[in-house]
Amino acid sequence: MKNYNQLTLNQRYQIYALLKAKRSKTEIADIIKVHKSTITRELQRNVSKRGYRPLCANTKAQKRRGGKAKKRISDDTWREVEEKIELDQWSPEQISGRRSIEGKQHVSHEWIYQRIYKDKRNGGSLYKHLRCQKERRKRYGSYDRRGALKNQVSIEERPEIVEKKSRLGDWELDTVIGKRHKQAFVTMTERRSKLLRIKKVKQKTGKLVGDAICRKLSGLKVETLTSDNGREFADHERIAAKLGADFYFCHPFSSYERGLNENTNGLVRQYFPKQTEFDKISHQSVKKVEDKLNNRPRKTLNYRTPNEVYFKEQEQFRKVALTT
Repeated sequence: MKNYNQLTLNQRYQIYALLKAKRSKTEIADIIKVHKSTITRELQRNVSKRGYRPLCANTKAQKRRGGKAKKRISDDTWREVEEKIELDQWSPEQISGRRSIEGKQHVSHEWIYQRIYKDKRNGGSLYKHLRCQKERRKRYGSYDRRGALKNQVSIEERPEIVEKKSRLGDWELDTVIGKRHKQAFVTMTERRSKLLRIKKVKQKTGKLVGDAICRKLSGLKVETLTSDNGREFADHERIAAKLGADFYFCHPFSSYERGLNENTNGLVRQYFPKQTEFDKISHQSVKKVEDKLNNRPRKTLNYRTPNEVYFKEQEQFRKVALTT
């Protein structure tokens, strides 16, 4: 029987997404590999007035423990994981499970596999110690045939400050597809201010999507960019270099790691429903929707607009920079 363990922030985001999908406590426990009692305690102790919210739940749990939970996996932990793979030939599932019962820092077996495959793409040999050396299929949904992008950097390596939304310049990226997969919108959302940029592209290619991102974010503050693993972001290295930013990729099937951008795409879809033919939409129409959303008061911004928050703080930042 699995013992009750402290949940990580990543697991709390999974719980949030699964609750929205109407999954039962038992199903959630099975999916994130914890005992059902862990989910029951989590929902009893860490629900706020607005319901279950991952960040709020994590804060409540930290306060009870009297300290901050580590959000990133340390280098020492990864060295221990790699030693178990190379010297002891343990599987990722065995490593993850054993660490849990020993009370060590949690590392999911999915993260370990991602680490191994990244090491393989960089010329490493960790994969040779796996019993099955073929890349695994994803746990959920159909097999991803698009292939991995070169030189991806995982969201696990993204600075913790991005999660706090305490600064401007951290952007989430995605695409919205038109009817019959003809043409697309590239959407870019700034995490702190919720500022939105939309650019229509004729095709969802790496080159056109990369050009759209560089053009729309030029002149704006850009510290980091975070996207899913779609082939449309294959030009990530050029984008990062041109904007002077760091580019990170979410875990597969983890849209909650770009929750703001996902919600913003829902707002865009109110104006351009799924059966809309994008080739009939003008760039001026897209810009009007962008302006409407950027000038709409948001409750999470204390009823200020994204434009007000972003450009006011950008001006304050500029004044500070001039005086230092």
